[in-house]
Amino acid sequence: MKRLIKYVLFISLSFSAFNSFAILHLVLTQGVDSAIPIAVVPFGQNAADPNNQISQVITSDLYNSGRFKSSTVDTSALNVHTINQVDYAYWRKKTANYVILGNVQPMGDKVQVSFALVDVYAQDPAGANPEQVQQSHILLNQTFTVAPTSLRALSHHISDLIYQKITGDRGVFSTKIAYVLVQQVEHQAPTYKLMVADYDGFNPQALLVSRYPIMSPAWSPDGQQLAYVSFEKRLATIYMSNIATGQRRLITNFPGINGAPDFSPDGKSLAVVLSKLEQPNVYIVNLSTGDLKQITRGYAIVTEPNFSPDGKSLLITSDRGGNPQVYQVNLDSNAVTRMTYNGNYNAQADYTPDGKSFVLLHRGDDTKGKFGVAIQEVASGNLQVLSNDDDQSPSIAPNGSMVVYAVVNKGHTELAMVSIDGKVHITLPSGEGDVREPAWSPFLTKG
Repeated sequence: MKRLIKYVLFISLSFSAFNSFAILHLVLTQGVDSAIPIAVVPFGQNAADPNNQISQVITSDLYNSGRFKSSTVDTSALNVHTINQVDYAYWRKKTANYVILGNVQPMGDKVQVSFALVDVYAQDPAGANPEQVQQSHILLNQTFTVAPTSLRALSHHISDLIYQKITGDRGVFSTKIAYVLVQQVEHQAPTYKLMVADYDGFNPQALLVSRYPIMSPAWSPDGQQLAYVSFEKRLATIYMSNIATGQRRLITNFPGINGAPDFSPDGKSLAVVLSKLEQPNVYIVNLSTGDLKQITRGYAIVTEPNFSPDGKSLLITSDRGGNPQVYQVNLDSNAVTRMTYNGNYNAQADYTPDGKSFVLLHRGDDTKGKFGVAIQEVASGNLQVLSNDDDQSPSIAPNGSMVVYAVVNKGHTELAMVSIDGKVHITLPSGEGDVREPAWSPFLTKG
């Protein structure tokens, strides 16, 4: 299994930030047929936001979610920046269900951003005066004051608010994605970078740069730490690094395999795979004391533990039945239950946030078939293939709406996303190298 492969290379470390351009470029390739028409009017702006960054980011966020489609904005509508300027009859003709508008103003060394979301088709109250009619259309109307360097982050936050107000689900535009970037220069050993970027690929930072392989990044529940496997000691070891400072800590360095870390829901423990020169099994490491608790036993290969949201069980991958399949381990009784029967290879399972399903890497009974991303219900065992493009390493978004994964394309590995119903497909191609083993962060702020 891929997380048990060993490498021996040369290392160099760096905690400096990577340059700020986007390594990845998020591109929607398939959206839903019933996408909601929405219009984002360029915000009233001046030197505080000369390139209309805010409205552009909001437009990209909503469009690339696959759940919204843009309504055409005529030149005559470009100067609509306050709620009392909205002509609802005009927007109905444009078949826009919602309109987003706003203003950007300098406030000393800060920037004040106001925005509103209006419902074009809201029912006007009977007998209401013009002010009451106007109020009936307003879904959101908020103002923020931030540093100029925070405009992009604020734009993602506004997108989250809009997405949640319309769909009822929390948006993931302010979340992050960790991944491994592998860069190869001819006649040189490859360089491995542990990267953290915005969900859309912007603002990438290198948390670790190494001549040794880096594998299996996993987020802590608070989004402040990343656990990962590094081969810098010429053997696999597990580290945990602080995202903000780069400060890191060695977690396990036993003889043999140290791999596949996954945080418990309370962040106090890590599930890991250790072999100690014997057959690999799953252990739980107490991060305060370092104490180990062995979870699985036997001679079959066991790897890729993933905690359930309630912390009461683990999903694991094991070949105890002859080929890799997903099993569930009850942490109270240590009872093991096979979960997957459909297909000859099922692995890399990741629970959905509600614990009712898990996404996984799946290959059908045709041994020549490609690996794909699938989702399976825990209770019924029903399995649905979401993507089948020679895929790897699926990771679920914290709102359960999307899955990020790696895909092989023309001999290179890049990232892609697919919605949990399989209707929305997004690619994040990179010109900087092979992008592998993505891990979607938890929500980074309280909802």
